[in-house]
Amino acid sequence: MAGTFKKFSKEDVSNLSQVKSSVARGIRAAICETYPYLEETDIIETLIPKKESVYTGKCGHVTLCVINNTVLFFQERDGPWLPTLRILHQYPEMMKRLRTDKGAIKFVLSGANIMCPGLTHPDAVIHDEGEVGGAVAIYACDKEHAMAVGVLQMSTADIRGINKGIGVENMHHLNDGLWKMPNLS
Repeated sequence: MAGTFKKFSKEDVSNLSQVKSSVARGIRAAICETYPYLEETDIIETLIPKKESVYTGKCGHVTLCVINNTVLFFQERDGPWLPTLRILHQYPEMMKRLRTDKGAIKFVLSGANIMCPGLTHPDAVIHDEGEVGGAVAIYACDKEHAMAVGVLQMSTADIRGINKGIGVENMHHLNDGLWKMPNLS
């Protein structure tokens, strides 16, 4: 899925429709389960207020969660709901973090998946432990803000131990189509 949003535009969004309140509660609950920090700090009330209309749209195999014409979260098939980088930059504490070495930056920003050696290099840091399928924020060496959002393809223990192959699938990165299009209006 690396590069799903590479050439993304609002024309790629189909079936944008308001969801029933029960579906909206389900999305909200799934997001809170993945990111307990949002519920513990009541940030979820700011992001997805209970009385606000929630819309979903499709872009291929990706479902977008949209409020006030702004994409807040997205989900590929049955994967975890992932925040857009704009949301992650507002609430960086919400996700587990991995930091790549300098050599990986240009590849990640072009949409490439994150390889294990880029996460095990002496300049890289695995801040938080995670399991396969877990959502993670990808930071660049010496940078404050996340450059990508991804899904672990190996546990962090295996990334360290095996140290080859794809460690994280890059789902959304700075300057991709989703980043360049802050809202759907």
